[in-house]
Amino acid sequence: MLEALIDSLGDGGTLMLSGAVVGVIFGAAAQRSRFCLRAATVEVASGRPGPSLAIWLIAFFSAVLSVQAAIVAGWLDVDEARQLAATGSLSGAVIGGLMFGAGMILARGCASRLLVLASTGNLRALVSGLVLTLVAQAALSGVLARPREALSALWTVPGGTGRDLLAMLGAGHGGAALFAAAALMLAVGYAAFCRVEPGRAVAGAIVGVAVGLGWGMTYWISQASFEIVPVASITFTGPSTDTLMGLVTAPRMPASFGVGLVPGVMLGSFAMAVFRREFRIERFGPDTPMERYLLGACLMGFGAMLAGGCAVGAGMSGGSVFSLTAWVAAFAMWAGAMVTHRLLMGSGSQAVVRTP
Repeated sequence: MLEALIDSLGDGGTLMLSGAVVGVIFGAAAQRSRFCLRAATVEVASGRPGPSLAIWLIAFFSAVLSVQAAIVAGWLDVDEARQLAATGSLSGAVIGGLMFGAGMILARGCASRLLVLASTGNLRALVSGLVLTLVAQAALSGVLARPREALSALWTVPGGTGRDLLAMLGAGHGGAALFAAAALMLAVGYAAFCRVEPGRAVAGAIVGVAVGLGWGMTYWISQASFEIVPVASITFTGPSTDTLMGLVTAPRMPASFGVGLVPGVMLGSFAMAVFRREFRIERFGPDTPMERYLLGACLMGFGAMLAGGCAVGAGMSGGSVFSLTAWVAAFAMWAGAMVTHRLLMGSGSQAVVRTP
């Protein structure tokens, strides 16, 4: 069936279709579960861990379990994935992760959350997401590319075993899958303790499974194709820049997994918001100062490109394959967000710390 689809649509068309399918699943589940790394970090930094943390843990360990179980079953091979095979930057992971974490507190959402919120009528998220995308493009190939490259070069690690956390720990994929299964059960128990609605918890798990599905679909297409197809999964900064620049500068965009992913997420989250009657227009106001959103978007745009991905791209997709730099970036995002939240609370700034 996959071969027939490739013959009909080509490699790019098949990748774009698979990205759209994964995006719809992720967007709908993210909206239903209110999956949000920022909200989880705010709970922890405030000393009140609760439902948002439980949902994030369920999503994260569902992603790890689905990916590692697929590898153990022989359905997936991620050795050639960029997060493992290419040279990585630990300095970029740390500095970029800290910047991204601080930015998502100021903008009240990470890249994926902004995309989901924008699709449900939040104009603040829409504006912030556009700024994030423009800054990310500038960091990739524009005026901010040289500073990004200089910071990335401060501390690099070679690809292969140098970025494979499991290899460094002497652990196998089976052990990683068992670890993720145990952690997921604890996360589900914690969600029950926090009285998280079962439907919301299930949706959180689907968010993680969508990450595993992204890895699986790109891998299966790469095995069926005669062309070189990169094995990848959900990430938002790069695909968002590709989509926006394609819309602005080209009459036709090259078909890819990422180009299908972004509109898929928007469609899925929009449909879920309409179905649950959660769609509503939200604008900037006195308690939502635009300057902080814009500063946060700038920090996230540069930080994501420096860290090798956003909270989902590095934190979940990269974390699920046990990329060293991805785990370091995820920890740095948590640290940056928690410190920024504490500083804002200490200065008496209450307006930007509400959960969206």
